[in-house]
Amino acid sequence: MPKGGSWKIQREIRFDMYDVVIIGAGPAGATFARLAPEKLKIAIIDKRNLGENENFIRPKCCGGLLAPAAQRELAEQGLGVPENVLAGPQTFSVKSMDFDNNLVRFYQRHYINIYRGKFDRWLVSLIPPGVDSFFGCIFKSCSYKDQIFTIKFRDAEKDLEIKAKYLVAADGAASMPRSIIAPDRRVPDKYVSIQDTYKKGQILPYYFSIFDKETTDFYSWMIQKDNKVLFGSAIPWGDNVIEKHNSLSEKLIQGGYIEGEVLKRSGAVIYRPGSIRSILLCRDNVFFVGEASGMISPSSAEGISYAMKSGRKLAESFVYEDNIKKKYRTSMISMKLNIIYKNIKSAIMYNRFLRKIIMISGIMSIDVKDD
Repeated sequence: MPKGGSWKIQREIRFDMYDVVIIGAGPAGATFARLAPEKLKIAIIDKRNLGENENFIRPKCCGGLLAPAAQRELAEQGLGVPENVLAGPQTFSVKSMDFDNNLVRFYQRHYINIYRGKFDRWLVSLIPPGVDSFFGCIFKSCSYKDQIFTIKFRDAEKDLEIKAKYLVAADGAASMPRSIIAPDRRVPDKYVSIQDTYKKGQILPYYFSIFDKETTDFYSWMIQKDNKVLFGSAIPWGDNVIEKHNSLSEKLIQGGYIEGEVLKRSGAVIYRPGSIRSILLCRDNVFFVGEASGMISPSSAEGISYAMKSGRKLAESFVYEDNIKKKYRTSMISMKLNIIYKNIKSAIMYNRFLRKIIMISGIMSIDVKDD
């Protein structure tokens, strides 16, 4: 397993000029920082307190399941998930509840249940010590003049400014660099992911995927995390998000699936790329990775595999100093084709009539004892 860095909170700007500044230390940004050529002077900025001895705030709104595609990417990068990152229970089926057609089916799935915050911290811990990390810092702005970026950000005490030759945007669907650098570029459809944490009621020996047109044209989920249960929905931006989410939670409470009061609520903007025309990989000397580029599954909202793979491919492209952009674009063709495939899958999954036929047929479903 790769040897990590010092997991430090950096407050001293060591260089007059960095080669690369990364905005966002999630799976995409952390992967790029870990795998980029060692000769590069790199700084990484994130608003979360990701240092080893820091109190963790601003957790990621995420169900925390490693899909097979993410597991494969971890394997290809020579990584194995530490025990402390794993959550319980590890279950192997999904209960699909279709409120539109009043149908229920079980399907075998090979997910790994994790704590997303611990997963991100683990990836950050693998970043080499030569990378300067500015955690707990808010990105404010960036400007580009004479082929040099000036990046302004703030920690808890003061404003800071650094310069760089390249900028890597790895800060998700709400990417500020993307809105600043490419305001004219089409973005994927925006959704709000809202997730509630409940104290565990009954034991859930499976995950839930929930289809309910009254709530969203995407899907909702329910996942047990040890003694807690997460219930979340991905709802179109500006579409009475809270009301629709609360309405579905009432259905689940009445069905006995969740109980009690909400212990915690989190939310985030997520993308849903309906076309590869909304994927943005680079502009000038700015590179976009993970969801900031628009890379996320339009059928399941799975993003960890896309984040880690795009971060790796960009790091590999930086070996080609004279043609980084061309190499990165070429290496991402297969991922764009994957987005096209997932859109075809999405068109079938979220068509009420087609989903009804598939679920009634029982194809690929399994029999599960459900007391």
